[in-house]
Parts: sequence; C-alpha cells; structure tokens
Amino acid sequence: MSKYQKYLTKKLVWYLLTFVVVLALNFFLPRLIDGNPVDVIVGKMGSMGSTNSMRNIYDGFMKEFNLDKPLWEQFVLFVKGLFQGDLGTSFSRYPKQVSSILAEAIPWTLALQLPAILVGWVIGNLLGAITAYRKGIFSKTVYSVSLFVNAVPYYAFAIILMYVFALSCGFFPPGGAYSNGLVPNWSLRFVLDVLHHHMLPFLSIVLIMIGGQAMGMRSMAIYELNADYVLYAKLMAVPEKKIIGYVFRNAMLPQVSGLALSLGTMVSGSLITEIVFNYPGLGYWLYLAIRQLDYPLISGCTLVLSVTVLVANFVIDMIYGWIDPRIRAAQMEEA
Repeated sequence: MSKYQKYLTKKLVWYLLTFVVVLALNFFLPRLIDGNPVDVIVGKMGSMGSTNSMRNIYDGFMKEFNLDKPLWEQFVLFVKGLFQGDLGTSFSRYPKQVSSILAEAIPWTLALQLPAILVGWVIGNLLGAITAYRKGIFSKTVYSVSLFVNAVPYYAFAIILMYVFALSCGFFPPGGAYSNGLVPNWSLRFVLDVLHHHMLPFLSIVLIMIGGQAMGMRSMAIYELNADYVLYAKLMAVPEKKIIGYVFRNAMLPQVSGLALSLGTMVSGSLITEIVFNYPGLGYWLYLAIRQLDYPLISGCTLVLSVTVLVANFVIDMIYGWIDPRIRAAQMEEA
C-alpha cells in the first residue's frame, strides 16, 4: 500500500466514525424538540368522532411510527430501515414515504444550487484574480461591488430581487418552481416555464457567490504575489507568465476547499432562498418538517446534508493530498 493510500485509508476511517456520530445526532436532536407530532396530526382531524375513537387513532399512529417504544429501540429501527433504504413515513405528509419526498426535492435543489455555485465560483475566482493582478478603475470597481454584494445576506438579496423584478416590474414570477396548472414533463413549454421561475432564485445565489469568491481569491492572490518565493523568482529572471501560474495555483487551493464545502452544504445554503421563493427543494421541505415536528423528514433532510458535507470534505482531502506538495511531504514524514 502506497503512502497516499495509507493517508486516504486513515481519513476514510475517521469519516466513517464521524458518520456514526452524525447518524445518532440526526436521529436524537429532532426528538428533543418540545411537542408530540402525533398530537399535531390528531389535532388536525378536529372532532371527527368520539373521544374513544380519537384515542384509538392516536394509539394507532403512535404504534405505526414506533413512538410508543423507547428512544434506543426507535434508533435501532431507524438504522435498520436506513440500511434497507427506508427512511420512514412522513408524519405531515402521511402516508407518503420520506424517501419519496427526498427523491422529488433533491433534483430541484441540485438544479438550483449546482449551476449557481459552479458559475459563481468560476466567475468570482476570475474576477478576484484579475483585481489582484491588475490595478486601476476596473479593479477598484469590482472590489467595491464584490465587497458590497458579499455583505448582503442571502435572504435579503432574495427579497430585494423578488420585490424589484417580480412584484414591481413583473419580469419574473414571485415564487414556485413552475406555473399552477402545468404538469411536470419534458416539453419545451414546461422547460421554459421552469427556467423563468428559476431565474430569480438562481441570481440571488450566484451574485452572492461571485462576491464572496472574488473577495477570497483577491486576498489569497495578493498574499501570494507578495510572498518571498515570488520576489526570488523575479530576481532569478523567471518568466512572469510562469510566476503567475505558481501564484494562482497556490491561491486556488483554499478556493477549491470553498467549492467543495459549498457543494456539500447546498441544502443549508438553499434553505432561506427556497423559503423566500417557495421553491420545492430540500431546504423548503426541511423548513416545513421542523414546523410540523416531522421527525422522519427532518432526519432524512439533515442526513442528506450531513452525508454531502462529509463526502465533500473527504474529496477535499483527496484533492489536497494529490495536488499540494506540502501534504505529500507530510505523508512521507508520517510514514
């Protein structure tokens, strides 16, 4: 086994142990919220029958959702169902399965978040590199705009865009993923309608992403441009193009981490945006699940978030171990 493989194996063991802890937290934390979800379900039924019939309904739900069992036994059943691909039945959308809700929500989150993150990362890093290397009006303007945009919270930017371009100008719809009355399909009409609804949530994320990435890349590039090895390379008459290549390769390392973490935290990043625009992604469903004490749906959404963060961090370690010579040197020393 090579040193790099030993390095990855050690990391994988730690991530598996972390996953076990995360799995326990995803199960137990939602159940620490005050209230009983079955009370909420039965309460919605109102006075549909006698007290005895309502009590029978209550007991039936408690038994079906395993809430009549001790917490440790509920956790064992949860883990067993997880490895069988069963995340349980949603309390608030009974009798719909959590896995079915997540299967419908994940594509919407990916369609919204993935393009916004990638486009914002590429454009932001290009702008940050240019503003670090070039001086003048362009650099100052981009820096000032990036600083302003980066300081605006996601939800505030989303509300501003909705007010200006949806409510005031009417250029875009104020919410939803597609128009009422349309049935999801691959027709040109439906795709164009989805893109029309997609534009404002997309812009609210991508513009903030550009500002943050531009600021981060600019700071890292300026730091690298003032490093000793750059001065030494200039004194040794190394071609400027080659020096710039070294500078921006080193400056990109933290930005790669930022990209991986952004991809891993898509659910949390989209939560407010999806709530503001009523967009049916994971963040929106997580918000509804918390409001309605839907334990299985909360656990399912947070589990997806947790797994993506863990996978993203593991990918970061793989990339760093491969492209960063300092990591490779540390691997050789440990071996």
